Amino acid sequence: SRYIVGIDLGTTNSSAAYIDTEHKPFKVENFPILQITAPGEAEALDLFPSFYYEAAESEFSEGAINLPWHQENQKSVTGIFARDHGAQTPGRLVVSAKSWLSHSGVDRTAPLLPWRAAQDVQKISPLDATSYYLKHIHQAWNHDFPQYPLNEQDVIITVPASFDEIARELTVTAAARAGLSSIVLLEEPQAAFYCWINQHLKDWQSRVNAGQKILVCDIGGGTTDFSLIQVRGKEDGSVEFHRISVGDHLILGGDNLDLALAYHIEKNHLKSKKLSPGQFGALVRSCQRAKEILLGHDAPQKKVINIAGAGSALIGGSLQVEVDRDEVTDVLLDGFFPVVDLNDKPVIRQSGFQEFGLPYAPDAAATKYLASFLTINRKAARQFTTETGADPARPDIILFNGGVFSSESIRNRIIETVGKWFSKDSEHWQPQIFKNIRPELAVSRGAAYFGLVRRGCGVRISAGLARSYYIVVETEKKQMRALCLAPAGLGEGESIELTSQAFDLLIRQPVEFELYVSSRRTTDKPGELVEIDPLDMYALPPIRTVLRSGKKQEAGSVKVVLNVKLTEIGTLDLWFSEQNGNRSWRLQFDVRSATRTDIAAHKGTGEMSGFLDNATLEQCRNKITDSFRVNGDNPHHLIKNLEDITATDRNSWPPSLLRTFWEVLMDVEHGRKIGPVHEARWLNFLG
Repeated sequence: SRYIVGIDLGTTNSSAAYIDTEHKPFKVENFPILQITAPGEAEALDLFPSFYYEAAESEFSEGAINLPWHQENQKSVTGIFARDHGAQTPGRLVVSAKSWLSHSGVDRTAPLLPWRAAQDVQKISPLDATSYYLKHIHQAWNHDFPQYPLNEQDVIITVPASFDEIARELTVTAAARAGLSSIVLLEEPQAAFYCWINQHLKDWQSRVNAGQKILVCDIGGGTTDFSLIQVRGKEDGSVEFHRISVGDHLILGGDNLDLALAYHIEKNHLKSKKLSPGQFGALVRSCQRAKEILLGHDAPQKKVINIAGAGSALIGGSLQVEVDRDEVTDVLLDGFFPVVDLNDKPVIRQSGFQEFGLPYAPDAAATKYLASFLTINRKAARQFTTETGADPARPDIILFNGGVFSSESIRNRIIETVGKWFSKDSEHWQPQIFKNIRPELAVSRGAAYFGLVRRGCGVRISAGLARSYYIVVETEKKQMRALCLAPAGLGEGESIELTSQAFDLLIRQPVEFELYVSSRRTTDKPGELVEIDPLDMYALPPIRTVLRSGKKQEAGSVKVVLNVKLTEIGTLDLWFSEQNGNRSWRLQFDVRSATRTDIAAHKGTGEMSGFLDNATLEQCRNKITDSFRVNGDNPHHLIKNLEDITATDRNSWPPSLLRTFWEVLMDVEHGRKIGPVHEARWLNFLG
């Protein structure tokens, strides 16, 4: 395709950037997104607020919220007007759809939003809202580039590094619903770092040294995301980047700060005045602006916030509140970014914000989560630390990303706190700071640059497994434990043999393999048995299947050892190999299928039909091969022979077996030319 397009699908703001590959040298350009700014008015803006507003009956004149590509009168609007106008009527406004998309405690495809909807509002799902934002960007692009439809370009959409597999898969589904049938997902902290690389293409090698660790600290409107990137030396003296860890998914961001300040003002400045929902929504928006001003560079001592009156007294009933910079610092800086010790842990309790439906982070202190992330990864980072005497948990460089860090005060508080953690009595230490120009656009710009990297141009960040993967086994004491299959950091093409332990595998009967994943237990070794702790790991959809073997039908068990391989295409192959025999079974589960629309995500339906042991599969392969060679077996009897080998009627062959048949048939395609019987059987068998 001619264009590479990066889309930052943000909780509060989205953006897009692109590269025209026909213009050299390659240059990342921002893509201003056309959107409604007022009834009957539209403007192309760099930021596209991720808000959806459903208009009331006859609220706007016909066509007032239509954009050039709309053929029918629109009853809903997305973007900046949805955000600003919807603040007056929050019961019609969908916000934080991205946070809802990651909420494992609800059906994310069910009509839930707006969370407290007006009675006449048609609720939509988090999946719907996400698809509407992407559809808007899709249509805006096609309006500006009609000869190069977005669906025919390389499209990279970013997600939090901490998004679980289901949230990633839902993002892919939303893109497909928006007409983007083939996309690639990229983790937001990596995208931010790719943006930094793109800004320093001429000298990035001189700005880093082998052994350094880069902390990408990403706090946007709705989420907090931490990632560690390691600088590793190569034999030729150059360096390369490796993403070595990602943090847990935290619904904690700028929206929480704005809400906290709004509640503080309502409680302490309007003691006798209860705001209407519309007034409170407008107050939250005003608090966002006040936060940016009072915590910004050269901040004034005070800021006046105007709150419009309710009902007919819009003018006479308006309110004015003056907030002090020290007051905002106490509420926001000390409340959300307190100076804590490195060993302080976040409080595990229900959040006061839980009434809003979202599982907000239990502790409001982002610095505690940062301390926890660094200490959890201390052991994993130790092997890469080169400076003698330095704490392996210490990051050498920090790259800030996300709208929250547009505040100089918040950036300085993080720098101060991290410096305090790793300074010694006799020596003050501070991390080096990397900066992105226009950080609010860094993620989409970095995503566009990553598209070039995928084409073989530019600097790639290597990334093995970001999390550790486990399978549940039963111990001799009848206890259920999680067996570490693949540790975090396992690279593509690498395999692990767990031959020191043998397990009883149930065959010829329905079985369920429970899978767990953890972003916190990054140092568990392959084969290590650990307790299943819901605070440290979460369950993936289990694989339910039947492992078949030979012609016997009765249930049984067999002693097996496990082998694991992370393939180059992102699947984790799990082999059960008979300890004292030649039988083996292979299961595949896709640990990164949700990064692409052209790779099907694991659903479990095909596996439920069962898997045959490898010895039986090999007999089938040989029989098919013999049937399509000169002077081989008569292909007329092939199907019957395969039924005998598998002891299964052709109508009951599982998809896993059919996939094997298809692979062999493609390998022996030349044999179809032997004669008419071979041609007919090959075509018939292939289907």
